[in-house]
Amino acid sequence: MAPTSPLGLFAVDDLIQDEDRAMRDTVRRFVDDRIRPEIADWYEAARIPARELAKELGSLGLLGMHLEGYGCAGTSATAYGLACLELEAGDSGVRSLVSVQGSLAMYAIYANGSEEQKQEWLPRMAAGDAIGCFGLTEPDFGSDPGGMRTRARRDGSDWVLNGTKMWITNGSIADVAIVWAQTDDGIRGFVVPTDAPGFSAPEIKRKMSLRASVTAELVLADVRLPESAMLPGAKGLSGPLSCLSEARFGIVFGALGAARDCLESTIAYAAERQIYGRSLSAYQATQLKLADMTLELGKGMLLALHLGRLKDSGALRSEQVSLGKLNNVREAIAIARECRTILGAAGITLEYPMMRHANNLESVLTYEGTSEVHQLIIGQALTGERAFR
Repeated sequence: MAPTSPLGLFAVDDLIQDEDRAMRDTVRRFVDDRIRPEIADWYEAARIPARELAKELGSLGLLGMHLEGYGCAGTSATAYGLACLELEAGDSGVRSLVSVQGSLAMYAIYANGSEEQKQEWLPRMAAGDAIGCFGLTEPDFGSDPGGMRTRARRDGSDWVLNGTKMWITNGSIADVAIVWAQTDDGIRGFVVPTDAPGFSAPEIKRKMSLRASVTAELVLADVRLPESAMLPGAKGLSGPLSCLSEARFGIVFGALGAARDCLESTIAYAAERQIYGRSLSAYQATQLKLADMTLELGKGMLLALHLGRLKDSGALRSEQVSLGKLNNVREAIAIARECRTILGAAGITLEYPMMRHANNLESVLTYEGTSEVHQLIIGQALTGERAFR
């Protein structure tokens, strides 16, 4: 009997429109040709040619791809999700580069910015000529962003920003930072050129996860900005939270890419590995594990595609995104760990992707809302009661 691919069992391609499938296949080829040959070395060295990759990703139309106008591709949300899946099959760090650029930094300007801000930044960011980052999380305020201490005060017609942001992807290579700060009028967002005096972004080193990704701290020491730097359309936490919902949607698909890569690599390894005179894949214990992992991967994919359809129709709610993020990341990390057990000692090396994906998914499990935060979002939707405090 000829073997079937894990998602082939679910006939997933039959659920995807031709245009979206073509975009997915383009990204898959890019990952196969550009990312896979280099990613183990990038991960081991804790470096990534982010600026070079940004231009390549921009030339493919992947940066802010689901936005309309300003040089953006204007694809469906489902196509964006499938692109995230293929990028994360390469590495979570590559998908994070695209997610932060498009769904956080660009989306913040697109949804809340002035026309001047959009014209200044979005075309360059879509092309990969300018890189953005998103400054919300602080050292003492992750899951509770409303407690942020970064502050913007008026000084004549200017704004002066002081504070610190933490765990900021793209931070030390960014040309523009979207920074959220407390003001006398509540939380507001600001478009901050990173060459502004008083702005610095020291890179965070010695990471064991997302090593092929740039992570930084943002330090704002009396950063003076003109009045036009404020995002006029965002007031309160709804502004940054709407951006997070965009990024979480990409993760719903992206995490499945890491899981699929682990599972396909494991199936190929088990077919070649001989033990007691038979291939490892011929043993019941191996097949039981593969069957269970395939089931969870397929269920996660069906959920992701359903959420994609809801988003394309304008009906997707934030608590539904939490369903997808909670389930798919949780299952993806479980698949990565289980795949590692099938490979035994070989699974801990960078010759195979399991440990790299598992380590990366530890960060994905936490960022854009921890599992507990998403459980509480779902709980609130079910009960009508807010249990965050």
